[in-house]
Amino acid sequence: MNITAGIYKGRKITAPDENITRPTLSKVRMAVFNTLQAMIDFEGKSFLDMYSGSGIMSLEALSRGFLNVVSIEKHPKVLQVIKNNFKNFSPAPKLIKGDSLKIAETLNEKFDVIYIDPPYYSGIYEASLDAVKNIAQNIVILEHVTEVDFRGYEVLKQKKYGDKFITFLTRL
Repeated sequence: MNITAGIYKGRKITAPDENITRPTLSKVRMAVFNTLQAMIDFEGKSFLDMYSGSGIMSLEALSRGFLNVVSIEKHPKVLQVIKNNFKNFSPAPKLIKGDSLKIAETLNEKFDVIYIDPPYYSGIYEASLDAVKNIAQNIVILEHVTEVDFRGYEVLKQKKYGDKFITFLTRL
């Protein structure tokens, strides 16, 4: 996988085993960040990637100018792949090991953008939105394949790519 834009454009990163994760496709990453860029200026902003997988969304955010980038991942094998990917970047995103739902509720900082892409069909979309309600400062982006109750959020924009939706939300 390659970073699609910004100062690290073209840099390759390693993806974890596809039986464990499903990295966001480059065309979807580009669309997410292009849409987001029309909404906010990235310079000096913060980005949280709740279910990091390969870490590609965090690295895209860093490459495009986000100042504070945080990734959360709990799977041990995936965590090692992310660590190896991040060590090639300076500064690197901050990596937190553990359960995203529990960690998000304990974070003491607010994030301008929060990217939520949990395992599909895991049934934790609403729980993830609830977990970030106190740290979501501006935009929450949800990648999902099933219907989601967006209670407490306003839908800013929604796009469909194949079987998945990318929904841009803001707190009410």
